Amino acid sequence: MGIPAISPYTMPAEGELPANKVAWRPDPQRAVLLIHDMQNYFLKAYNIAESPVVELFSNISRLRTECAKLGIPVVYSAQPGGQRPEDRGLLQDFWGPGIGTDPYEAQIAAEVAPGDQDILMTKWRYSAFQKTDLLQRMREQGRDQLIICGIYAHIGCLLTSCEAFMQDIQPFLVADAVADFSFEKHKLALTYAAERCAVTLTTQRLLADIGGAESAVQSGDASTGQPDVALASSPLTYEQLRQLVADLLQEAAEEIGRQDDLVELWGLDSIRIMSLAERFSRDGSEVAFADLAERPTLGDWWQLLSARLSPSIPNVDYYPLEKGV
Repeated sequence: MGIPAISPYTMPAEGELPANKVAWRPDPQRAVLLIHDMQNYFLKAYNIAESPVVELFSNISRLRTECAKLGIPVVYSAQPGGQRPEDRGLLQDFWGPGIGTDPYEAQIAAEVAPGDQDILMTKWRYSAFQKTDLLQRMREQGRDQLIICGIYAHIGCLLTSCEAFMQDIQPFLVADAVADFSFEKHKLALTYAAERCAVTLTTQRLLADIGGAESAVQSGDASTGQPDVALASSPLTYEQLRQLVADLLQEAAEEIGRQDDLVELWGLDSIRIMSLAERFSRDGSEVAFADLAERPTLGDWWQLLSARLSPSIPNVDYYPLEKGV
């Protein structure tokens, strides 16, 4: 009973992340950052001088700093020490008494300690929504996205992601800003989240997304809350199309060739193709899912879309020069 000693393992890189089912993009005007259970009691199971904790501390610090700059509320969850058995409920059966009465054990690790403006929330169960006012706070502030980092990935972080989803809050599980009992458990959490309830992405990708969204707001070019490149405001270009697909795949756009089979070669599934068809329809191009699924290459999609997005765009087979093509 209790938390076992955790052996070092390598934090997953972007190329190891599972494919996401949805194309949600984090928005500083909608998001809250949750730093989950980064308490000394839970961290003592690791060697904090090795991976994954070195990267965990670094990436959480980056997320907290940037979110604070952008006005994204930062919430810390922390379990109280010295809980009574009646407070712990069924957690007692699985994990024993939990955090002791030593104040150090209940403290947030100094490497990622909260600032004066951050919110510290007492947490009682796996999910940060259970027996807390997190949902109420988010509703009151009109925020419907939750960026989740901390420990442990396959327990509290994953269960919080699932409950956010069930409350119509878009969760973003930051793959290299969570840690777990092992690489296998870590991967399990990311795979389940990506396939069932959340977007999984790296710290770098998330920071790029929220930075880009903030720049759009400041320049007056913010979208209406849709997660991808704004198509209706200007004619779609081939590069925008390639970027849309790259974002769904979480790959670099320049790596995707115009004649690549997006299903066979890149693993683009029917759910994500359907989300593209719906997006194109919202922006003025009545393209059926079957049309996209029948010819799943950028080249074919560009020919199809260029004829339908605007009558001023000729249906020509034009592509910018691609590296290696």
